[in-house]
Order: sequence, then C-alpha cells, then structure tokens
Amino acid sequence: MKFAHLADTHLGYRQYGLFEREKDFYEVFDKVIDKIIEEKVDFVIHSGDLFETARPSPMALLTFQKGLLKLKGAGIPMYAIAGNHDVVMRKGSIPPHVIFKKLGLKVISTINPTYMHGDIFIAGLPYYPASHGKAMKSKLAELSEKASHHEKSILVLHQGIDKYFPMNFELEIGEIPDNFDYYALGHIHKYVNDAYGKGRMVYPGSGEIWKTSEIPDYKKNGKGFVVVDFDGSKPVVKRVTVDIPREFIERKIEYDNLESGIASVKETIKDFDKKPILRLSITDVKSDTSGIYEIINDELGDLALMIRPTFKMEGDDDLPIEIDTENPLGPTQLLEKQLEEYRNGETTALGVDLYHMLSKDKIDESREIINQYFDENFTSSVGDSEFEAEELEMDQPPEEKEDIQVTFDKEVSQ
Repeated sequence: MKFAHLADTHLGYRQYGLFEREKDFYEVFDKVIDKIIEEKVDFVIHSGDLFETARPSPMALLTFQKGLLKLKGAGIPMYAIAGNHDVVMRKGSIPPHVIFKKLGLKVISTINPTYMHGDIFIAGLPYYPASHGKAMKSKLAELSEKASHHEKSILVLHQGIDKYFPMNFELEIGEIPDNFDYYALGHIHKYVNDAYGKGRMVYPGSGEIWKTSEIPDYKKNGKGFVVVDFDGSKPVVKRVTVDIPREFIERKIEYDNLESGIASVKETIKDFDKKPILRLSITDVKSDTSGIYEIINDELGDLALMIRPTFKMEGDDDLPIEIDTENPLGPTQLLEKQLEEYRNGETTALGVDLYHMLSKDKIDESREIINQYFDENFTSSVGDSEFEAEELEMDQPPEEKEDIQVTFDKEVSQ
C-alpha cells in the first residue's frame, strides 16, 4: 500500500498579475498528476490550499477537474482538506472542493473528519486560525482516540507548527497527537520530512514558487510531492520532484561592472524555453536609478517575463534586511507585545488574526472570527458546530431533490 501526498497547489494564482504565471501553476499541477499515476499509488492526499481563493476561476476549476478525472480513470481516489486559501471564514460558506464530490473527491471536514481506505484510518481537519486553537485541540484529541483503535493511521492538517514556522503558527509541536503513523501536512511551502511520535511528519511544500522566499528551498529540494510506502512497520517517504515551467534568476551586479553583469545574465537566459523571472540587485550605484532601469529593460526586457531590480546606492550600509510586504512582522510583533499582559495565547492569536484580516479589508471574515471566538470562550455550551460550513453534506437529500452541483463535461479541456 502506498499513497501520494501533495499540498499548496494554489490553482488560479496569478503571480505578479501575469496570466503566464497562472498558467505555470496549472502546468505544474498537470505534471504532478501524471507523475502520481506513473508511481502507481493506491490513493492521493491533498493537504489544503488546492486553490488560491475560495472562489476559484473557471480555468482553475477545469484544471483540477481534468486532474481528478485522470486519477479516477487510473482508479486512484483523492482525499482533501480545505486550507486557509480555500475557505472563507463565514457561516454558510463552503469550500470549492464540494463541487467535485460527485466526481469522487473525498472531502475531509469537521462534519466528515474520518475515512477508511482498506485498513488505513485517515483523519483530518480543515484549516483553523490560531484564535480557534481550543476547538482544534479538542477535535485533535477526538481523532487521536479514534486512531488508537487502528493499526495504520494518517492525520491530515493544514496548519503552521512552531517548530517549522515560528513567526506565525497555529499549533505547537507538542499539541499534536503522537499516535499517528503519518502526518500529511500543508501550509508551509518548503519541504519538511521529520520524525514525530511513531511516524513521519511531512510538508511536501508548494507545487510552484508562490513567493520568492521559497527559492532557497526550491534550489535544495525542488518542487513536487512525496510518495509514502505504508507496507512496513514505519512509513518510507520518497521525494518526487517536477520541473517548474520557468526559472527565477537572482543576480547581484556591481554598478561599475553593469555592462558585463547584464551580458552575463543575457547569456544565461537567452536559450530558455520560457522567459524567466529576474531579480537583480545593483550595488554601489553612482547615478540616477531610472537610467539604470532603462538600460536593464532595453537589454533584457525581451528575454524575461518580469524584471525586479533593487538598487543600493554607493555608501549605503549593507544591512541584510528584506522587507516582506506579504507577511509584515513588525506590526504583528508589536501587537503581540501589547497583548502579553492578558496572559492568554488565544486572545493574542485572535488579535493577530484580526490584524491580518482587517489589513486586507476582510470585514465579514473578521466578524465571523470574533463571533466564533466568543462562542467558544464565553458561552456555557459550544456544541459541535465549529466550522460546520466548511462542507455541506450535499448528497443527503432524496434523489428527486438532488443538490445543486456544478459539473463539467469530461472532454472539456483548458
């Protein structure tokens, strides 16, 4: 018995606003599906962020449908959870995964958290924000108890863990049950394969370069998925990589050697099949940067999909600071410091979650997080309704009142 584990495919992501980059993500997904079929696995697990948004484009939906039907034709079922990109934190919302239930996708949710594949127990939860840690830990304890009755078990989560994601995590490593044989994780885009409890804890990483900070891990581990052999007493994990459609080239060029530096870059990329993304750092600049940019664009513009130059003026201190505008740490750290006096980790997590939501004008999601936080912490009986909207049981009504389903013709292509 062996299975494939992938995560963070982010179908529909239009990086830098470029349609070419959106198509790159589709191309990589197609390659991954073909590789999975070549590996002759028994089933597939997708650990969240299948799509870039909870409202994916028709092209993103069609790309996934094409892959799912390929797997179905090969007799390979897929189990999947919703990640933070796949779901809107709002009552009444459902992840796009449910569209594909009638095509065989097995959605792991708070309503259906467990499946059996032969004698393998598969359990999991969709993404939980840190402010809902109490509910998540309670459900993890329930799944751990159920797993204790099975010889082989898999836990599927889409969460940041402090050991691997110390700046913005939802779980501490010690809060995860230790009696599963394999931990199929998503959310962190780098490759992680670590021992935990009696099994292996694995983040397969993203399928494509979603953010340039992933480049060092890509150069070391590539992009792709893992194949897990479950026949022995302990799982054996094999890394399977796929080629990404275009390269990210990083070069540091001294201003005094600008001409030769640009010529070197041109020589490197002139025969690439697809135009690369260029990140150029020009140091010791002695003139107007706009003129340098014009030179770079004139020489390399036709050979690159995008050029992202940075300039360091002559005499500037060489400070190793990179500002990450997508995950601003300064305000988050300040907020955490201000909330320390409450001595309550979930209150701090709520504040951080709200900061990230409100900074993106997600008013409804912010309101929903607040409501659920107060339901969990300040009511006498919470019940079992947390995140019920993650998935509706769409095939429960009688046949004559079949649920609304979006289906596509199998022959439709991209």
